[in-house]
Amino acid sequence: MSEELKMPTKYQPQEVEAGRYEEWLKKDLFKPSEDQTKEPYSIVIPPPNVTGKLHLGHAWDTTLQDIIIRQKRMQGYDTLWLPGMDHAGIATQAKVEEKLAQEGISRYDLGREKFIETVWDWKEEYASVIRAQWAKVGISVDYSRERFTLDSGLSDAVRKVFVSMYEKDLIYRGEYIINWDPKAKTALSDIEVIHKDVEGAFYHMSYPLADGSGTVELATTRPETMLGDTAIAVHPEDSRYKHLIGKMVILPLVNKEIPIIADDYVEMDFGTGVVKITPAHDPNDFEVGNRHDLPRINVMDESGVMNELAGKYQNMDRFAARKAVVADLKELGHLIKIETMVHSVGHSERTGVVVEPRLSTQWFVKMAPLAKEAMDNQATDQAIEFVPERFEMNYMRWMENIHDWVISRQLWWGHQIPAWYHKTTGELYVGMEAPVDSENWVQDPDVLDTWFSSALWPFSTMGWPDTEAPDFKRYFPTNTLVTGYDIIAFWVSRMIFQSLEFTGKRPFQKALIHGLIRDEDGRKMSKSLGNGIDPMEVIDKYGADALRWFLSNGSAPGQDVRFSYDKMDAAWNFINKIWNASRFAIMNMNGLSYEEIDFSGEKTIADRWILTRLNQTVEKVTDLFEKFEFGEAGRHLYNFIWDDFCDWYIEMSKGVLNGENEASKQTTRSILAYVLDQTLRLLHPIMPFVTEKIWESVPHEGESLVIAEYPVVHPELNDEAAAKGMDVLMELIRSVRTIRSEVNTPLSKKIELLIKTNDASIETFLKENETYIERFCNPENLVISSQIEAPESAMSAVITGAEIYLPLAGLINIDEEIIRLEKEMAKWESEVKRVQGKLSNERFVSSAPEAVVQVEREKEKDYLEKREAVAERIASLKAQQ
Repeated sequence: MSEELKMPTKYQPQEVEAGRYEEWLKKDLFKPSEDQTKEPYSIVIPPPNVTGKLHLGHAWDTTLQDIIIRQKRMQGYDTLWLPGMDHAGIATQAKVEEKLAQEGISRYDLGREKFIETVWDWKEEYASVIRAQWAKVGISVDYSRERFTLDSGLSDAVRKVFVSMYEKDLIYRGEYIINWDPKAKTALSDIEVIHKDVEGAFYHMSYPLADGSGTVELATTRPETMLGDTAIAVHPEDSRYKHLIGKMVILPLVNKEIPIIADDYVEMDFGTGVVKITPAHDPNDFEVGNRHDLPRINVMDESGVMNELAGKYQNMDRFAARKAVVADLKELGHLIKIETMVHSVGHSERTGVVVEPRLSTQWFVKMAPLAKEAMDNQATDQAIEFVPERFEMNYMRWMENIHDWVISRQLWWGHQIPAWYHKTTGELYVGMEAPVDSENWVQDPDVLDTWFSSALWPFSTMGWPDTEAPDFKRYFPTNTLVTGYDIIAFWVSRMIFQSLEFTGKRPFQKALIHGLIRDEDGRKMSKSLGNGIDPMEVIDKYGADALRWFLSNGSAPGQDVRFSYDKMDAAWNFINKIWNASRFAIMNMNGLSYEEIDFSGEKTIADRWILTRLNQTVEKVTDLFEKFEFGEAGRHLYNFIWDDFCDWYIEMSKGVLNGENEASKQTTRSILAYVLDQTLRLLHPIMPFVTEKIWESVPHEGESLVIAEYPVVHPELNDEAAAKGMDVLMELIRSVRTIRSEVNTPLSKKIELLIKTNDASIETFLKENETYIERFCNPENLVISSQIEAPESAMSAVITGAEIYLPLAGLINIDEEIIRLEKEMAKWESEVKRVQGKLSNERFVSSAPEAVVQVEREKEKDYLEKREAVAERIASLKAQQ
């Protein structure tokens, strides 16, 4: 059986994709080139967390990267796409602890060493799941270079960076108010806190003056923290309270005296103008406390439970203590009122619990100098190009308002901080390795924030800190980062400042920022809504290529995309169209070999036109890919394949292929083979599986589309006259078919067709191509002439350079035809107005390329002629009424 007949009549993705990825890997097609004369092009994958399976957002992110790297590989670059995964400290530890809890075990039962072994087992299990999912999507990464943020190489890089930053005084240890996750029992950075509007209350309380002269009213949303109050504050210029500054109040429930202080932090016109100061439980109060040398009293433990300093409320959960405190205040007459309100409350991004501001000793990165260096870089020729450009503002805004970064986490899974404390003296030592007399030292039990190691990802994965490492020298800086706008602050900004600080170079030239995947109603996908979509299930049903086509065409750069099964159906239908068109072409090539492809002979108008359209499509798609406008590139590919190639060229080629002229048949077969080959190459970065499968049956050279040459424009194949001629021919055929449809005259029924030309060249062209008109319009009588008189009872249409008349006696209603033509007249009026508006715009005419302006002038001439012809036809019909 011949190869082409092995193609089923219907596209079956499971059969097409089976074993294909493994074949690519076996041939080492995804590895960089050994040809060092090629220009390098590199991408590092945003490492997914080893917390579970990949979601649709990962599929989108990796598809976009794969499109970029596949095209660059085909364009002759030495490409490296480096894969890897992130240990995801808090998230992964939380998952493993949940699993252990189901078995009735805690991490403390196992101990640190055994617990970490358990997490490594988890990592290996989910890493293999992620690799299988990558394979299913078809991503062309070099697995021989796969990295993990806790592997030995990255651990060396992390220690090197920590020690270096400590020695430069960019890392310090201090006691500050930090965001605390009481469930995970760890510190959080600002961007790991999600603020949600929740229903709460302002609790208005009275604090009695110690001298018995009255009370002071104030309000708080967290009355349980009053147990740690060490002062109350008023504004120094507030006339209501100036006389109270320096006096003492009795702290209710605790019954101790605390001072009334004056500080500019207090807003006179907010609330009562009096605020409680709790330095150990509020970041603003912490600063006020520092200015006034106030003690810091922490009344909660790491679980959000009241501690021994909370007196009778000890061992109560913070929210239970709130109720008890309020009840006691009410009983003692210190509760004035409870004012309900909706306010923004911070929640842990990972565990979802309410974050507690907590006084804690942590490690911090001093951000001011690093942020300045990163912002200054954007004014140089080494600036990172954000796509879309507006996201640079997001990045700059974050950098301008950045706080010092708390990098220590009270976890076991992660990079343990390379700092040791002497058991006797308490001396601090920071270094790459433990002190020589390590038995006298204890290492800091905390680990580093996950983002600390992933901030080094673009260069640590390339072999840094060894600056002579071959990959680092050849592939760093990387060319393009692809990631979502939701982690510009988390990850993108940190990679930039760390790369500039440690390599003196930007980590990537361009940052392509995409949006989020949403459901059909525009809602963010989440477990709570139950609207998540498993990309692997979508692939099982529609195939990877259909999912990739949808994801690449779903939106413009930076925009969110809405998933729907209707769109997946449309993607599958498009591939099925490609499949069947390819099947027809291959079956009609009659075993044509690559060496036999020859279209130097006489070509039809359709042949010359499709080669011109192919050139135009190659040029447009290549340009749009360069701008990462994959949706627009997909639109051009879709129009070329579905409309030009399938609906027009293939249909027009049938007449030649079914004819007797062997030379013409050979030319058409060659063009079919060439255009199909080039189209598959254009499509391959987006839909690699089906294009490779079809390509194997098309005459070609080379072992795989993966490394085949990407199409380029061949100017010698352009034929502008053929392109314009085909536009007229297609316009004529469409117009005749539209008229037939309007009067219910099927194509099988022969009609009289009169074409009145007003351009000699068009008349010549139409007469030369009568066979196409006869085949696609089925006229019983065809007349093409400039001397035709408009028949009285005829349907008509105006096309470029000609008027069409279909004398359909008894089928035309003059009144209805006038109404139809008046609608057409309105269309041409609108087109004339639009194009003349453009041409009257001095800025457009002077700044646009001359070729673009000329196109608009030609449109104006064409639209004016069509408007005039329709006006004449309306006048003629009205005369017959």
